[in-house]
Amino acid sequence: MKEQDEGTQRTAKLIEVRDLVVHFPPPRFTPGSGRKSLRAVEGISFSLGGGDAVGIVGESGCGKSTIARVLVGLQRPTSGEVFLRGAPVDFDRPQQLRRAVQLVFQDPTSSLNPRMRVGTQITEPIRGHLGVKSRRELKEAAEELLVKVGLSPDDSRRYPHQFSGGQRQRIALARALAIGPNLLVADEPVASLDVAAQAEIAELLVGLHRENNLALLLISHDLAGVSALTERVIVVYLGRVMEDGPSGQVLKQPEHPYTRALLDAAPRLRRCQNEERILLQGDPPSPFEPPSGCVFRTRCPFAFDRCAAEVPGLFDFGDGRRTACLLCRK
Repeated sequence: MKEQDEGTQRTAKLIEVRDLVVHFPPPRFTPGSGRKSLRAVEGISFSLGGGDAVGIVGESGCGKSTIARVLVGLQRPTSGEVFLRGAPVDFDRPQQLRRAVQLVFQDPTSSLNPRMRVGTQITEPIRGHLGVKSRRELKEAAEELLVKVGLSPDDSRRYPHQFSGGQRQRIALARALAIGPNLLVADEPVASLDVAAQAEIAELLVGLHRENNLALLLISHDLAGVSALTERVIVVYLGRVMEDGPSGQVLKQPEHPYTRALLDAAPRLRRCQNEERILLQGDPPSPFEPPSGCVFRTRCPFAFDRCAAEVPGLFDFGDGRRTACLLCRK
């Protein structure tokens, strides 16, 4: 009976994103913008169940961080909907969303107040969301959270500058866990750390995800890290989903040319030394004026005439994997 309950909890939809669109008005005097909106996210849909581990990968500027900001209520969508446990999120009152979803930033130094003791910063969300005011309760909560992320209870009395980069990221994780969220959104959580600290934080994330049945959304351009930490991956390019499916299938046998190009650029994940590599030429097109049809066609070595005229929808292969590529349907 217990196994059945855990399975039900794991598969139930915690967060569902439907046709998410986020456009930003161009800042003044932006070269090449033509006073057009910046199209950060263009019609992305996905869902996460309780306990899922999902990765979003893509080049810088593809819309990954914008998706993260929407999920924690920091960015209002231009259109589309976000559902929390089946109920639509009201972005005029995102408190419920912020209670269920917590964000871990790339740079822990910038996310911590250098003038406040660590214990006080960890318990700020508890005071704000849970209304706990007893000093003893707050002190005990801070010490318990520090132990959970591999630090000492005595560290609650220290300041952020007294810790290493990896330790500061542990503190940021402790603060994110303070109010018991259901989903942890980690936006490039190890990018600013050295190699040893990256491995430690990655291992900590996996442990927290498994021990607390915590859903994890990992946003990264590191495909090796995403492959090790997640069960499903969403590949994004210029605000659109290019490929979506189980991490093992997508990262070992990619269908979309963009996914193949990302893997070929990562030596640790290159599929076969004898296989022809796909090298991305130049920078992505301007998000102020993306290409017609398939947005990847201007950099795709396999593009043909139809790619310029038709926006490819996500084709379902029937094995849990979807790909937005006209060539893959032939």
